[in-house]
Amino acid sequence: MEGDKIKTILIIDDEAQIRELLSIYLKNYGFATYEAGNGVDALAVFSNVQIDLVIADIMMPMMDGYELLKKIRHISEVPFLFLSAKSDDMDKIIGLQLGADDYVGKPFNPIEVVSRVQALFRRMDVFSKGEKQNHEIIQIGDVMLDLVSCKLYKNGQQKEVTSYEFKILSLLMKHAGRVFTKASIYEHVWGQEYIGDENLIMVYISKLREKIEDNPRKPVYLITIRGLGYRFEKK
Repeated sequence: MEGDKIKTILIIDDEAQIRELLSIYLKNYGFATYEAGNGVDALAVFSNVQIDLVIADIMMPMMDGYELLKKIRHISEVPFLFLSAKSDDMDKIIGLQLGADDYVGKPFNPIEVVSRVQALFRRMDVFSKGEKQNHEIIQIGDVMLDLVSCKLYKNGQQKEVTSYEFKILSLLMKHAGRVFTKASIYEHVWGQEYIGDENLIMVYISKLREKIEDNPRKPVYLITIRGLGYRFEKK
């Protein structure tokens, strides 16, 4: 992070030891941290301090992580990482559908959390600056992707997308007609070895279909190739 302002991270967990552990590790990697023991206190901090990323538990008193995420998403697209002992796939899917960017289960290795945080910031930097491409606009049918401003348009109307949604869609649209497996999409977009989390890719594909398809249940752009993966249909 040389030359950049120090990134601030809000850690929310009702267990003080977890907050302190994460804070120590994150500070050692050059981040500034704030702490809160529940969602209500976290919102107060978020409203008064410039926060660049949020790490939050799901099960907390007064306001759980899901409700906190919904409230934050009304006012900010700040990167949000869930940290929770709830390991069921449905819990992860709910969090992603609400707008979370990543999810780490307890018990966790603090170095892994730091790595996930660093990866989120790298992707946000790429997203904010725009990708350097020879062709700045990709248009297929009535779907248009601006690679410089990182904006998606459907029938001329802008659709809000997260950094992960943008990167998945740009990958598929740049290579329209080519089938990408879930593993390939994950490794391209997350920059990590695929760990077999198929639901993660399915959630993002579903969210993208809601934004670009006239009927998400009968997609004409984002096509599922059973047993293989997905492709963006050429028009």
